[in-house]
Amino acid sequence: MAILLSTKANAMHDWRDALLAEDPTLDIRLFPDAGDPKDIEAAVCWTQHDMAELRRYPNLKLVVSMGAGVDHLLRPPGPPPGIPVARLKDERLTSGMTEWVLLNVLRFHRQDLEYRAQQAARIWDELPAPDTAKRRIGMLGLGQLGNASAQALRGLGFPVMGWTRNPRQVEGVTCFSGPDGLEAMLRQTDILVCLLPLTPETRGVINAKTLGFLPRGAFVINAARGGHLVAEDLLAALDSGHVAAAALDVFEPEPLPAEHRFWTHPKVLVWPHASAITIPSSAAPQVVENLRRAREGRPLINLVDFSAGY
Repeated sequence: MAILLSTKANAMHDWRDALLAEDPTLDIRLFPDAGDPKDIEAAVCWTQHDMAELRRYPNLKLVVSMGAGVDHLLRPPGPPPGIPVARLKDERLTSGMTEWVLLNVLRFHRQDLEYRAQQAARIWDELPAPDTAKRRIGMLGLGQLGNASAQALRGLGFPVMGWTRNPRQVEGVTCFSGPDGLEAMLRQTDILVCLLPLTPETRGVINAKTLGFLPRGAFVINAARGGHLVAEDLLAALDSGHVAAAALDVFEPEPLPAEHRFWTHPKVLVWPHASAITIPSSAAPQVVENLRRAREGRPLINLVDFSAGY
């Protein structure tokens, strides 16, 4: 039986080599060259793969998504009915996201934008020193990625709060939940970081109303999904000065259209969905482990709970 591999063209061979390094006996087919559809027992794929196409394979037993987010799997028509879907929970992906969050929190906290503007104007002027203990961080989402970033920020001395849809307790983090909890946290948040899964309930969570809860001069960081953010509402908040600046790694649609204002807005930092890139050699062991479990009828790891949306 064979494994169908489908991802960006420039990553296809790296993924194949990483999987073969874990198990040289694997028969890996690079999409679209799947061969006989009856041969395919598992599909390892990323966002660009059409879920409807997977219905071609009558012996499919497992779908593995090459990342932590699974919203692309939820788009109609979704994966083939009854086929288990696993996602990645990879330490290097998590550490990459933590680095990116720290980079941008510190960029805003340490007045990097202001100093870059002074450099451009050749101004030698010392700005007032920021107080880490008074810069309140609000995390939207406290899953694997959110919790890792929260703990790293705590380690630097920032007071950290976190919001989840359902009540949760996280060591050292002041936790909020539900609609009332969201407003309560936002009203105390100086830097907002979004690392939520994208679900119908969280789509558009960063909007005119929620941005209005933030103290004037707050910052916004989004590395979750573009669908969490109402772009025009953020632009209005930036133009009014209510939001001081934003660091954005995700957009809707992607790639970000060339005419979009985010590209040229002086208060927006744009990344091309590159905050945390899955490294095949790091993720391959858990992919191969799930392939073995599927073949042997053992419980799978990191299964997607479609009822929860992640």
